Amino acid sequence: MRVISGKARSLRLKTLEGMDTRPTQDRIKETLFNMVQHDVAGKDFLDLFAGSGAIGIEALSRGCRQAVFVENHKKAAACIRENLIHTKLTGDAQVLVTDVLSALRKLEAEGRTFDFIFMDPPYNKGMEGSVLRELDHSSVCGGQTLVIVESSLQTEFEDGMFDHLKIVKVKQYKTNKHTFLQKMQED
Repeated sequence: MRVISGKARSLRLKTLEGMDTRPTQDRIKETLFNMVQHDVAGKDFLDLFAGSGAIGIEALSRGCRQAVFVENHKKAAACIRENLIHTKLTGDAQVLVTDVLSALRKLEAEGRTFDFIFMDPPYNKGMEGSVLRELDHSSVCGGQTLVIVESSLQTEFEDGMFDHLKIVKVKQYKTNKHTFLQKMQED
């Protein structure tokens, strides 16, 4: 696995051995960032269930102002820190070693809002819904925030599932998909 583009282009990233994390494949990561590449520079990025940190590091490499990585698994969080050091992107990054819902509440209490929120939870465990319900009412996710959920093809999302979040796009691949959501503007 490597950084596709930007300041840290072509640098290899470490991942955890075994099945504890499931890194996004380089070609899927490249497709994702091709869709948002013109909107990333100077923005704030939140990487939930960050694993090795590859997605947030790609965002930083492409000019994101800052990225926050949330990973509950201590060895994975250590891997993120090693990858940030290796790519020389530590100055623009924060790693939170906690569960995602606690991290969202902490970031909201700090008054943080993100332009992009990416999440790649373990597949088929239903975690996407609880995190999206939290984001639906959280100021961490503003009206201009793009929420991107990586999930299995079997994970179902429908408009009307949330009070404010609306599906704006779905990109399917052979083995998984990205669902893009944004908050509807309140009257």
